[in-house]
Amino acid sequence: MLVKRLWVAILLLPLGLILISIGGILFALLVAAFIGLAAWEYDRLFRLGGFKPAGFLIPAGALLLIYGRVTAGFEDAHWMVSLVILISMAYHLVAYERGANTAASDFGISLAGMLYFGWVGGYLISLRDLPDGKWWFLIALPAVWLADSGAYFIGRRFGRRKLSPRLSPKKSWEGYLAGILTGSLGAALLTLAWRVGAGPESTISVWKAALLGLILAILTPLGDLGESMIKRQFGVKDSSNLFPGHGGAFDRIDSWLWAGVISYYVIVWFFL
Repeated sequence: MLVKRLWVAILLLPLGLILISIGGILFALLVAAFIGLAAWEYDRLFRLGGFKPAGFLIPAGALLLIYGRVTAGFEDAHWMVSLVILISMAYHLVAYERGANTAASDFGISLAGMLYFGWVGGYLISLRDLPDGKWWFLIALPAVWLADSGAYFIGRRFGRRKLSPRLSPKKSWEGYLAGILTGSLGAALLTLAWRVGAGPESTISVWKAALLGLILAILTPLGDLGESMIKRQFGVKDSSNLFPGHGGAFDRIDSWLWAGVISYYVIVWFFL
């Protein structure tokens, strides 16, 4: 399992770093691909549980919100969010009329999926578009990866106290605390590395990066646990088998979704 995870990371990491660095439409397409796939997996998970959410409309609605964030930032959000709400309601009204007895619950599931992946996921675009956004992105998401890795390896070796026995029995408080340390320290070291490599182009201070890494390491595990909540309810280990050893797109971006929106507001409110 670990070997498969490493091979997938070795193959995908360079591509991700290149597209993050380039930005623009290529980066947006990368985000859209992960969001669309994760939204499709989300629909599939609930269907396994006997619900009937809106199918293709969930990734379509999420991608519409991503498109709006790419083309106009938050300017078109009012009508796009309104549109996905109304379309979702209309879809499930028809579904109920055609015999879907869980249509009211399905409406909530569909709408939650569109907003969670489209609106919250759109902050990955917004983060990259900030001043110094490339460098903030290259600090924030790797800090989450480092926190996850620290939590995994230290928790696996020294974990004794269960962090969340029902949602994720393998996670421990020891691993969580190790993740906080590796996330904040890793963010600081990454900042130094980018400054050495990029020179004056990277102007983010080490203490700001360390603070962002600390906040992300504390909060983003909730994104992982949130996905676990959905999977546990339906007795599923992975959202799909898209990436060998890693699971599906939803498995990969569960913490990224939280990292994007949290990073954006921490940076905008406190660092700019």
